[in-house]
Amino acid sequence: MAASIESLLQEISGVEDPIEELQSLKTALLSIPISALRDSVSGQRFNVIFSLLNSNQREQVELCVDILERILMALSPVSLAQNYRVELQGGLTHPNEMVKILALTQIGRIVEHPDAATEILNNSDILRAVIHCIREEKMAVAKQLVVEISSVSPISLGYCANSSLISQLIGELTGDDVLIRATAIEMVTTLAQSQHGRQYLAQQGIMDKISNMIRGAETDPFSSLYLPGLVKFFGNLAIMDSPQQVCETYPAFQNKVFEMALDPDPAMIGVALDTLGLLGSTVEGKQVLQKTGEKFKAVLLRMSHLASSGATELRVRSLDAISQLLTLQPEQQTEDLLALTESWFQLLSKQPMDMICNISTQPFPELHCGALRIFTAIAAQPWGQKLMISTPSFMEFILDRSTGQTKEAKDAKFELVGSLVCSSTAAEILGSQHYIRLKAYIREGPYYVSAVAAVSTEGAD
Repeated sequence: MAASIESLLQEISGVEDPIEELQSLKTALLSIPISALRDSVSGQRFNVIFSLLNSNQREQVELCVDILERILMALSPVSLAQNYRVELQGGLTHPNEMVKILALTQIGRIVEHPDAATEILNNSDILRAVIHCIREEKMAVAKQLVVEISSVSPISLGYCANSSLISQLIGELTGDDVLIRATAIEMVTTLAQSQHGRQYLAQQGIMDKISNMIRGAETDPFSSLYLPGLVKFFGNLAIMDSPQQVCETYPAFQNKVFEMALDPDPAMIGVALDTLGLLGSTVEGKQVLQKTGEKFKAVLLRMSHLASSGATELRVRSLDAISQLLTLQPEQQTEDLLALTESWFQLLSKQPMDMICNISTQPFPELHCGALRIFTAIAAQPWGQKLMISTPSFMEFILDRSTGQTKEAKDAKFELVGSLVCSSTAAEILGSQHYIRLKAYIREGPYYVSAVAAVSTEGAD
């Protein structure tokens, strides 16, 4: 087939009106699966097809676009960047929009690939041509490409900012169309993932604008369409910068998260749970939440209630948030922080160990694993180990391989055992007998089946 493509390319280069030959090449390319096409085209050069784009004949240009689309999609982003960078740059200034979209789409593939992206992003001429192309044509498909390019470096952000595309995107944050507003928030959140992007947004007053939007959401009947996005924006911002600074500078954000956690709307509750887990995954975030006193206690009780008796999805998200709130790395285990996580655990229920154990024995793998993750969080802390050894049959539950038969459950149990074994206080608190059995569990691996169990299973079959 490679020989056939090569011969068709030779035929095309030798005729004055190549419409028929282009159609034959298109048919040949479409008959080959993309996976097989990669080998057929990797050694070929398609300069003749690119040169035929320079024509006033619409049919010829469209056939060339169809052919190149098929060929270029078969090539890796790295190969594209190395071999067709100049041709793609030329396509950005072509009078036919189909050619521009082809070039933008392929450049988009390059930008998304870490090994290929530098070929484009270090080339100011291509960057300028991309931004100019999008600005002139106002192509809706290319907005997300603009944000990705802006996020890569301060220089690329500068090109995008100078093109007025970023200011147009920012303007859509407060536009009348709430669906466009929701999309704009997502894109701004992506831009905020880079330090230079956050600096730019701060200079433009976007953080204040989004904070005001959160305040104004109470009087907007359509706020449920975009409010989760606003909260996610600040949640990500807090983790990347400083939870304390973000919560103190934009109190509307923290107040809204607490309000959403107590809201009857499952969509609002879910976003609040995820955000609280994100905030509470850092030491600074834990301290910020603790400072709110009774407000956070009310939210923690709601999380506990949801984990025990909410809808399944909310139960899982509650369990995950609680495990993040309770997790402390060994180097973070100061006396104050250990007291904080212990007090939060005790707030969950009158008998929190029993509560989590009950959840772990229910016939839903996702709940079982969620409960195990909470035990994994407290297993690394001395107070958690003391609770475990003092809870009847708990160590037997941990060492029992017959509970939780899915791969996810076995992995979660193995992580829990590992959390205990890796703790410097576990041997003393749990006792040498339990500690030796836990180390044996780790040595055997997560999927170990004893010979006795295997024989019993075979007999049952």
